[in-house]
Amino acid sequence: MLILALTLAAAPVNTTKIEADLIKKHGDAQKARIERGVRQVAALWTKDDGDLGKFVAENFIVDRQELDDTFARFESNFEQLDGHFLEISRELGRPSDLDTGPTLKIDDAFKGFDAAAHLTEDLFKSKLGFVVLLNFPLTTLDERLAAKDWTRAQWAQARLAGRFSRRVPADVIQEITSAQADASLYIDSYNVWMHHALSEKGERLFPKGKRLISHWNLRDELKANYAEPDKAVGLAKQRTIIKIMERIVTQTIPASVINNPTVDWNPFTNTVVAAAAGTVEENAPKNAAAPSTKPEADVRYVNLLRNYASQKKVDPFSPTAKTAIDRSFSNGAEMPEARVKELLVSVLSSPLVPRVAGEIEKKLGRKLEPADLWFNGFLPRGSIPETELDAKVRAKYPNADAFKKDMPRILQGLGFSAERAKYLSDRIIVDPSRGAGHALQSARRGDFPHLRTRVEADGMNYKGYNIAVHELGHNVEQVFSLYDVDHTLLQGVPNTAFTEAIAFVFQAKDLELLGLSKPDAEQERMRVLNDFWMTWEIAAVALVDIEVWHWMYDHPKATPEQTRKATAEIAAKVWKQYCAPVLGGTDTPLLGIYSHMISYPMYLFNYPLGHLIAFQIEEQVKKTGKIGPEIERMSKFGAVTPDAWMINASGEPVSSGPLLRATEAALNTPPAPAIAPKK
Repeated sequence: MLILALTLAAAPVNTTKIEADLIKKHGDAQKARIERGVRQVAALWTKDDGDLGKFVAENFIVDRQELDDTFARFESNFEQLDGHFLEISRELGRPSDLDTGPTLKIDDAFKGFDAAAHLTEDLFKSKLGFVVLLNFPLTTLDERLAAKDWTRAQWAQARLAGRFSRRVPADVIQEITSAQADASLYIDSYNVWMHHALSEKGERLFPKGKRLISHWNLRDELKANYAEPDKAVGLAKQRTIIKIMERIVTQTIPASVINNPTVDWNPFTNTVVAAAAGTVEENAPKNAAAPSTKPEADVRYVNLLRNYASQKKVDPFSPTAKTAIDRSFSNGAEMPEARVKELLVSVLSSPLVPRVAGEIEKKLGRKLEPADLWFNGFLPRGSIPETELDAKVRAKYPNADAFKKDMPRILQGLGFSAERAKYLSDRIIVDPSRGAGHALQSARRGDFPHLRTRVEADGMNYKGYNIAVHELGHNVEQVFSLYDVDHTLLQGVPNTAFTEAIAFVFQAKDLELLGLSKPDAEQERMRVLNDFWMTWEIAAVALVDIEVWHWMYDHPKATPEQTRKATAEIAAKVWKQYCAPVLGGTDTPLLGIYSHMISYPMYLFNYPLGHLIAFQIEEQVKKTGKIGPEIERMSKFGAVTPDAWMINASGEPVSSGPLLRATEAALNTPPAPAIAPKK
């Protein structure tokens, strides 16, 4: 939802007489509705809001038809409000988000400006929010989780009332928006020029012009090097990337090497010198920093703490979810923290982990290292050199518009009919992103979601394409769950993990959609092992994110330096418990590298959940053989609770069971014999 909600502290109001007068006027048949509605209003009513008794007397709706019509009007009008405010935000952020030319100083300020910051309070002041609370029921998470026989209208009414369960001060909303915008800008601009990042031996391992954003591109480059023909060179590249990542987490990275192709840096020795003549990129910035080993000065953790501080200002106004952590799970995910962590640990501590690690060791022919956290050699792309993939993608997609034009073919390749592929393509806009890429939804019918992916000067590379296919999954869900849902108050999916799951399903087909491969039985076995390893990896990262937020709440006056040290210690602790037994590197802070920790507060746990959910969705898709129709059916169910959505989608609640069972079966299945090529 567009509206952020907090609860304003309100003085207790004695509603006994008000309720009695209203019951006397409308009869005992309305007693339960009156008592509930009046108390919901009174909980947020302040003396500045006026005469409570007069308000409820004038605005309590008895007639069923009038109540239904009022609900419909709220639903229609909120679609317009949410949709247009989202469009305003998207347009104000366009210069900062899109790679369409130089930015101006004011662009960052506009991106951090929230035109809807006052909307919630304005709706309360105009009494519209109180009309909702007086006439429609607020529900608790426990009630929603227990709901078995609710109608679609009841679900939509629960979402309508839920918008006003808390009352938000506009200045707090604006501060949250500004902090997240600044953190996103910091992350989106954080690149390392790899031709100037030297190996442990001081060698240049990476080609000229390769610029990688942290952490996404660094991680994907590491993955790509499993296909390096010279295995020793590939491993040296991966070790270099790992050292870069570790220095970013510990903030021992020299500030002068960030976004700077005019200096050479050895991340192992942490020395910085001016780049040798002839190695500097032609598009190097003219005002690039001079060589210096001065560290980045904890800028990463300044941004993290700004997000924490802005989110913490919500706490006094949120009595039912007293921390940002609580709100992320109870209000955002609608899954209790304990249950989410139980799902994560069920994968992290599974006895299948060392068995899958053993499969990886067989493939690599060596002991595993920390870099193998991101092993991707189970999939066909792991054996195809990235230069080959880049060349194929660049030829196919020289710009973002070329990807847009190819979208109908891509969607038909995913099982959508030609008619549905056109329907979707007509409703998705493709933009060139400054950052790694993202999907930006729309919130009203008539506006369209945007797919944003990075397109380099010489065309889209494989990383950009892989991300684009992932984001396309988000956009397809966003179209169906807005344009085809029966109530726009239910637009979307239960939580971020579900849209991530659908995106993962699309992303897994990227090579097939390029025409490079179609999985056989052995590739399907490998896909399961890959899904397990990816889930295991990101589950560890998610635990670090959660623990860092608990640490910040336990140390509300912590400095950036203290937060940096704590993050590194927490990352090392989780690594030692779950990763070190199979990957070594006992003290590495590597799990703290994910950029989401800085720019998307309490987001990362959605990814492992997304992998689990994606696997359940894929299992369901197998029954029909086509992704398209099943994704359409599932997406139309909208933003109900996670288990209700998943039961509709696959017949069972959210669970790690299907992934763990399939992984065990894959491990117990002998590898299929290789098929000799046809002569």
